[in-house]
Amino acid sequence: MSLISLVVTLIVVGVLLWLVNTYIPMDGKIKKILNAVVVICVVIWLLYAFGILKDGSNITVPQVR
Repeated sequence: MSLISLVVTLIVVGVLLWLVNTYIPMDGKIKKILNAVVVICVVIWLLYAFGILKDGSNITVPQVR
């Protein structure tokens, strides 16, 4: 992924989040939750983009019997 596409994606996500926060009327608690979810998703996406997190296929979950 090139640096330009990374920056453009971050700008688009930021503008969309700003538009939702500005023009869609909703409770302040819901806006805080929405902002937190978007920020967490963007941080995880950036960690994958920079190769800090790898494919999650090697994560094993123990089986409950």
